[in-house]
Amino acid sequence: MTHLKRQKVSKRWPIPRKGTKFVVSPSFSPTRGVPILVVLRDMLKICQNRKESKKALHAKQILLNSKIVKDDRQSALLFDTISIVPAEKYYRLGLSSNGKYSLEEIQEKETNFKVTKVVDKRILKRKKIQLNLYDGKNFLSDTKCNVGDSVVINFKKKKIEKCLPLTDKVKIVIVEGKHAGKGGFLEKLKPERKMAKLNLEGKEINVLIKQIMVVE
Repeated sequence: MTHLKRQKVSKRWPIPRKGTKFVVSPSFSPTRGVPILVVLRDMLKICQNRKESKKALHAKQILLNSKIVKDDRQSALLFDTISIVPAEKYYRLGLSSNGKYSLEEIQEKETNFKVTKVVDKRILKRKKIQLNLYDGKNFLSDTKCNVGDSVVINFKKKKIEKCLPLTDKVKIVIVEGKHAGKGGFLEKLKPERKMAKLNLEGKEINVLIKQIMVVE
């Protein structure tokens, strides 16, 4: 399926609720990311239509996490990087304070790195450890990391660069729930309740641990 009804798309997509009946269907989860077509046409506004976006992809002008994008249905996921080669412009997909996907301009050197969360950890044969991540990726890694921690992925070296532990006082962003997009600091973990107390610009709130991600 290449299209889905506009009224069925995630509220995180920064597109009008009214317009054409159908919009492009992403190749990955509709809630975890946004199609490259929407990034180029609706967010960056460097393409007026799908024909222009496909022309840019065919010319190998768009990179996602330092890799050439071949399909405009491919999803840019949270904290992925997008490179516009001809313009020498670079962006990271994030969440605005109202919970919608937004783009932050970054430096070229930052496009090789991404932070994401460890959602599962498995021990395979020969005691190899596999880390399964929030964005659907998985890595075999010797990096000591627990479920709930975040990791820094190095796309150039195709490995996990380091672990960002989920501990008190770290910087976090809320990635799910009604507070999605808001950032602050972790005041205290309450693992017995699966909750975390956060400080968001002086205001304390409690959210589920699964809804937050360490970013620094």
